[in-house]
Amino acid sequence: MTTTYDYDAIVVGAGAGGLFTAARLARRGYRTLVVERLDKVGGRASTTEIDGFKVNDGAIVIEVGGITEQTCAEVGAKFEIREPSPPILYRIAGKDVDVTGGGWGLLLGKLTRQGAKLVKGIGAARSDSGLPEDELSTADWVRKYTKNEGVHGIFRNMCASVFAVSSDELPARVFLTYFTRKSAFKRFGFHPDGTVGLWNSLADAFAVNGGDLWLTAQVSAINVVDGAVTGITVDHAGETTTVTAPVVVSNVGPYSTLDLAGRESFPAEYVSLVEQRNRPCAMITVNFASQEPLIDAPGMLSFAKTRRLAYIANYTDVCPEMAPDGWHLYTGTAVPEPAIGDFDEAAETELLMADLRDTIDGFDRRSRILSTTITRDGWPPQRAVAGFDLPHTTEVTGLWNVGDAVKEYANGGTTACAETAALVVDEIALEFTPVTA
Repeated sequence: MTTTYDYDAIVVGAGAGGLFTAARLARRGYRTLVVERLDKVGGRASTTEIDGFKVNDGAIVIEVGGITEQTCAEVGAKFEIREPSPPILYRIAGKDVDVTGGGWGLLLGKLTRQGAKLVKGIGAARSDSGLPEDELSTADWVRKYTKNEGVHGIFRNMCASVFAVSSDELPARVFLTYFTRKSAFKRFGFHPDGTVGLWNSLADAFAVNGGDLWLTAQVSAINVVDGAVTGITVDHAGETTTVTAPVVVSNVGPYSTLDLAGRESFPAEYVSLVEQRNRPCAMITVNFASQEPLIDAPGMLSFAKTRRLAYIANYTDVCPEMAPDGWHLYTGTAVPEPAIGDFDEAAETELLMADLRDTIDGFDRRSRILSTTITRDGWPPQRAVAGFDLPHTTEVTGLWNVGDAVKEYANGGTTACAETAALVVDEIALEFTPVTA
């Protein structure tokens, strides 16, 4: 007998990982349903309009030239990311330095005479024998070479920008693997509609390829029978509905997936691992605007010496559409201490504000604060610390996880979500053939 399903695949959550996955599945001919509890796509990396400003909720920039752009090309989604030039400047001793083309040597050489030794240490990490042990933090690895505060500030803020943790919380092995073997965000840019513009493009391509998207739809259960998924139970359009499919991909994180599918559906060892590694990061973000330019950097400005401020993003130099006419839009972001676990929200926010006042002359007078957001706990910038990720596979037949809690080693952000989506869809294609009409 052949079982008839409503869909070939269901994706729970229309965040970055969910949309990358759904778009790939639909392109391959799988009749796919995406279910999202919010009224818009993008999840933790979406955009909210505030008084005519397109304020990003999470992800600030999108990588250019990597798996994200490749996915959009493969599924037929528009990729309208604008690159600033130079992409990033570093404020060192009061000057904004462009190290484009000079790499680590030029950057570190501006900070310390020990720069050459550090560059050599980074170069050694290109071979497995040159990578430090897992227990050594990035900050401790840097301390082996220098005590220079500016150098430590640069590494701290790089860890914050890419991985949403401090250099004391990120394994050096992860940091060095990322910057010697991964894309390392060498090229990136902004979307003129805010980051949600990219997710809307993916959703459009998904629909063109036959996919269905339900917004404002709350999944109450992932249904499992005899060790295999059979679909979901969802509240949508005022009704509680059971939707069937032999494949379910969860983009809500493994911890929440346990709750939806029931812990009894998984081996005890897997449940224990998920609970141990459910250690989300945290970030504090101030979105602000001005009727005059506040920084000269056309893209990102990072820092060698700050209390908490990791970077300022300048959107409207290349994307003036993100603000009303005559306005400039910026984001200042910090990672609290600690970024994992509890912290004093008020004190950490004030440290970020103090940095903004120190960085921008007359900040309180010249700028308009649009929002101050703290992303943490169940709505974090990343659900798992890089290097401590969970597997994207489960021992429940037909059930996978995608997103930044199951990313590949030493990757991060939306790029990691695109990477896990490609891996999961390839695995689905090996095990399940689309059968619905």
